[in-house]
Amino acid sequence: MKTVKLLVAMFALAIMVPVQAQTADEIVSSYLENIGGVEKLKALEGLKITAKLNQMGMELPLEIYQMKDGRTTTIISVQGMTIKDQTFDGETYWGSNQMTMQPEKKDAETTENYKLNLNDFPDAFIDYKEKGYTVELIGTETFDGAETFKVKLTKEPHTIDGKEVQDDTFYYFDTENFVPIAMTMEVKSGPGKGMVQKITYSDYQEVDGLYFAFSWTIGAEGQPQSAPLTIESIELNPTADDSLFAFPETATESKN
Repeated sequence: MKTVKLLVAMFALAIMVPVQAQTADEIVSSYLENIGGVEKLKALEGLKITAKLNQMGMELPLEIYQMKDGRTTTIISVQGMTIKDQTFDGETYWGSNQMTMQPEKKDAETTENYKLNLNDFPDAFIDYKEKGYTVELIGTETFDGAETFKVKLTKEPHTIDGKEVQDDTFYYFDTENFVPIAMTMEVKSGPGKGMVQKITYSDYQEVDGLYFAFSWTIGAEGQPQSAPLTIESIELNPTADDSLFAFPETATESKN
């Protein structure tokens, strides 16, 4: 009888080992392979994402362009108006002031922090060691009812109010498919400083051999409000003229 109990215990341990024995490197490698492979990801020249963001009951159509060279813009349609946010033209980082709805350049510190992410397209985990990033497996954790691997990605430190601040993001990888179902990070500046931003991901779909999450929910831990984002389409390697990202000549610099 003791032998039977020992075999049962060993069998149970053997079942548990594959989950517990994973390393952060293995999880990241599996993730990149499962969404299409590093070579296909590196071959991307850009993305055009068409989506709708539901914010406080208002549905906002979005177009997001992300280019390999760092150019990016988010085009938002609001009550018949079109504004641009989180826009970078290769040198200038700018967006629309939410009060005046006028385009403004971001301050120098915000711009330099943004430039630290220019080599992260289309995924920060690609060649993370070469970029000086580190990954750490925190452990397994149940997230919204799903068993996940909690992995911390640490990138180059940012500068906030003249002080160097560590840049950590926590990703929750599904233990079956090795894709993120959520990420969390502490907000280090602005009105939400000190809060923990939370984004959940679901509905992974294939686009020309690559897989993307088509459903996001954006919010903050401990806060009841959230903003669901539904992606309608993703275009790989879109044509994007420089004028799409250019800072308007009549605009001003941010004083924040």
